[in-house]
Amino acid sequence: MKLVKHIFKIVLWLLITTPSMKAQVDTTFFKQPINYINFIERVKENNLEYAAEKYNINLAEAEIENAKIIPDVEWSVEGTSNRKQMGNGLETGLGWTLELGGKRKARIDLAKSEVELTRYLLQDFLRNLHAEATLQFLESIQNKNLLDVQLNSYKTLQTLSSSDSIRYKLGDIALIDFKQSKLEAQAMLNEVYQAESDWKNSLVALNLLMGMQHTDTLFSAYSNFSDFNRDFILSDLIITAQNNRADLRAALQGKNVSQKMLKLAKANRMMDLGISAGMQFNGKATNEEAPSPYHTGFSAGLTIPLRFLNNRKGEVQVAQYTIKKAETEYKQIELLIQTEVTQAYYNFVNTKKQMQQFSNGLLSESKAILEGKIYSYQRGNTSLLEVLDAQRTYNDVQQNYYQTLFNYSSALVELERTVGIWDINF
Repeated sequence: MKLVKHIFKIVLWLLITTPSMKAQVDTTFFKQPINYINFIERVKENNLEYAAEKYNINLAEAEIENAKIIPDVEWSVEGTSNRKQMGNGLETGLGWTLELGGKRKARIDLAKSEVELTRYLLQDFLRNLHAEATLQFLESIQNKNLLDVQLNSYKTLQTLSSSDSIRYKLGDIALIDFKQSKLEAQAMLNEVYQAESDWKNSLVALNLLMGMQHTDTLFSAYSNFSDFNRDFILSDLIITAQNNRADLRAALQGKNVSQKMLKLAKANRMMDLGISAGMQFNGKATNEEAPSPYHTGFSAGLTIPLRFLNNRKGEVQVAQYTIKKAETEYKQIELLIQTEVTQAYYNFVNTKKQMQQFSNGLLSESKAILEGKIYSYQRGNTSLLEVLDAQRTYNDVQQNYYQTLFNYSSALVELERTVGIWDINF
């Protein structure tokens, strides 16, 4: 009987030290690995939202052509017929509005300045898209790491539950311990399913960013996280941000647009002249009382609008207030950039300190403790509760590690987003 128990213990030890492979995780969907460089290139080339934003450039450039339009020449024709033999007549003429005050040039200058503003806004959109896509890429890696933590924990608890079934039959442990280990394995399986769902959803989000309309193929992000160790000087970052941020340049260009609007408003106050020229053809009159031969005539005219009823003061006032508003918005964005950079810098420094804590051996120590508890439990020297506590501690340490790694990398992404630089290539 002792020999049988000894054999069962050997089998039990093999079960504990060999992870179970019966985890019910769906891996049947097609996954294609993708690194960060290829991912971000696909985002810039295929992202539909970015593609739609680029049309704003075309729309703004088309407005330049609209601004170049000059008033059309108007042709008029009018005929008359007389029943008392007074002769028929035909009158035709051309009319054209002559714009004064440089209105056309002011319209073109305004349209050109709005094109430049649109370009800066597109650059700022790309800056944010770049950062958001990178964060999503990192999140998908984090979710895969968290899934692996839950999956490995489930395998350990499932193996422990299987071994406890044998030990219970041998009379080495009580029924309550066997049920407890089985319950813990089942509970962990639910966490595995949740982690699996989070991971797959993050992969679907990658497809959206890359403009992929089909979800039968999911791209699986991977990285070795080897390009995040940076050192920065806060004062240099603020200066760089003020020089690089596209939204600040857009605000500055907004001031220029407002100045162009004011020039156009002043030009619109200048009256326009109406010029006309015509010709009259009068038929022969055979009326006995007032006969007349066939004859032609010419006419020319000038139309001058009287602006005393409408001097367009409101348009000028709107433009002047728009300038003041643009100047205030520029100062606000400048202050906001300084605040954002400072906050992002402190966040990066603090997460970097947190990351350094894991280099002191927290992961290896917690893993060694868990393995020691399992070894002792197999020999009956440790309770199941101690093993489960060690397992939970090891899970928490791993999850904290991956969360801190994600926070650290995300903090770098946010810092470079706020500064307006980008040298991340991991």
